Amino acid sequence: MESQEPQVKNYPLMPLMYTNRVALKIILESGDGETGLVGTTVVVGGWVKSSKELKKEPLPPPQSPPPAAADAFPAASHGTKDVTCVEILQSRIPFFRTIIRVLGGSASSPAVRQKLESLIPKPPPPSIFLLDINDGSCVSSLRVVIDSAIVPVSAGQILPTGTCILAQGVLGNPSALGKQTIELTVEKILHVGTVEQDKYPLSRKRLPLDSLRDYPHIRPRTTTVASVARIRNTLDFASHTFFQNRGFLHVQVPIMTTTDPEGFSEKFQVTTLLGETSKKESPIGVSDADGVNPETVKAAIQEKSSLVEQLKRSDSNREALAAAVQDLKKTNELAQQIETREKSKPVTAVKPDLVNFNADFFGRQIYLTVSGRLHLESYACALGHVYSFGPRFRADKTVSAKHVAEMWTVEAEMAFAELELFFKSLGSSSYSVFADAMKCAEDCFKFLCRWILDNCSEDMKFVSKRIDKTVAHRLEYMASSSYDRISYREAVEILRKVTDKAFETQLQWGVPLTDEHLSYLADDHYRRPVIIYDYPKAGKPFYVRLNDDGKTVAAFEMVVPKIGTVIIGSQNEERFDMLNARIKEFDLSKDQYEWYLDLRRHGTVKHSGLSLGFDLMVLLATGLTDVRDVIPFTRTHGKANN
Repeated sequence: MESQEPQVKNYPLMPLMYTNRVALKIILESGDGETGLVGTTVVVGGWVKSSKELKKEPLPPPQSPPPAAADAFPAASHGTKDVTCVEILQSRIPFFRTIIRVLGGSASSPAVRQKLESLIPKPPPPSIFLLDINDGSCVSSLRVVIDSAIVPVSAGQILPTGTCILAQGVLGNPSALGKQTIELTVEKILHVGTVEQDKYPLSRKRLPLDSLRDYPHIRPRTTTVASVARIRNTLDFASHTFFQNRGFLHVQVPIMTTTDPEGFSEKFQVTTLLGETSKKESPIGVSDADGVNPETVKAAIQEKSSLVEQLKRSDSNREALAAAVQDLKKTNELAQQIETREKSKPVTAVKPDLVNFNADFFGRQIYLTVSGRLHLESYACALGHVYSFGPRFRADKTVSAKHVAEMWTVEAEMAFAELELFFKSLGSSSYSVFADAMKCAEDCFKFLCRWILDNCSEDMKFVSKRIDKTVAHRLEYMASSSYDRISYREAVEILRKVTDKAFETQLQWGVPLTDEHLSYLADDHYRRPVIIYDYPKAGKPFYVRLNDDGKTVAAFEMVVPKIGTVIIGSQNEERFDMLNARIKEFDLSKDQYEWYLDLRRHGTVKHSGLSLGFDLMVLLATGLTDVRDVIPFTRTHGKANN
């Protein structure tokens, strides 16, 4: 069936840009109510979520006309009404009956007449197809009604879940009682994309989310994953809106970097030397011990294929052709064996101490970035307030519901900003605290919570109903409440006093706070987000500013109930000597950080920044518990499907 989109005019609904199709969201979430759209002609498209077939009462057989040749054909219609195949077929039935009478006669046997009658093609009984289709623009689906007597289409073609349909029709009131407030009566089908039912994973009802992870290319068609995608899109837009409205410039930082942005992270190394190493392990072009060159085999296949085609075109004897075909078959089998052996070979790791990286693509070691803050800092030291948004990579093999190998992060850097400034009030011993980076983190988080509630209401209703009934209330509370700020030392003191809960890790000063510690502080003790600052220097990156006590650094984490740490931030070291000492302390190659030290040599400035775990923010907004269910294409240890 050809995919054509006719020009549909005279309706108030605006079609999508670059297509004549109207998004279902515009129809189903119309501000004036769907009833105001009754009688409107539209083109809609989507995928079948559910379907039903209703059999219509068969048409009564036509009256037999007199056996006259002149009456065997119906009079031609002079009207302009289109006729369907069924109507044409039914109009020819009298003609077929006349032929049977002429051939059979009154003396012919009933068996012959019955046999001839059976040869008359009988039209299938008409049906009404009720389809609920969704195009991904909203949670709700549109009921589409197709009358097979008007629109010739088969049940096997249109009913299976996942079938794609593009149709033109008229919006009207629902023909049956149900959830629908409006439906589309189809006048013309413009496209049908059929489904292989036995292979389509969503043919089964309600696959669990962990099973859907095996089909990342198909799972967006489920209502849950589609809602997550729309919420993710809304948060994406909100993140840019927050920073753009506050004078930040968007800067794209590199995904590949020569430096370790933290000094102790697990990194993915990028190299083109893996193939070169494999070639050096065996003679050039040789794939196995038998000395078979795969390139030679490919060339032989092409040559023998040409010979077979030549023999087919010529009048050569069949024996020569059969021999050539057999020879080509054996060569193809050999090529498949070589390919199978190549795939089964273990990948040889490139050991940095044994490889000359001067011969690599970039002439040195390079990695997928763990953080973009170092590069972002160079632009902050020229443009003031900047931010970036992109994927960050960690080669951490730990299995966790909150972390995977590739995660998206919103990062910001602000020149002339500190983690915390203290101003002593005149005539008083009290202090008023202004925290640049921490205030930015709190404002950003509250803005995102409020934005998702105000701009994604239908999807939030769905996730509240299907996933977590408290998610909307939790976002509302976090958007409007005040957040406590405590030092690492205060956090340790609070946790030490806990008597009704035993922590797996014994607490003492200097020990990193674990997930269970952070969970207790946010979920049980404060019951709202809490900001923890002044961490021990050993657990934070080398570039974080050292505090006056020499033991802690100006770093903070925002810990959120149900999720854990969502935002981390710090004031970065602006003093050349201190930064140089920290690089040595972490045993980092100074050559790799000379460009970073230049920012302190030439016009240094106090500056702060933060990193927001965007995927964790989506996890919080949707009420889900595993980050693999909110990332479109998840990359985890041992698994990357596509």
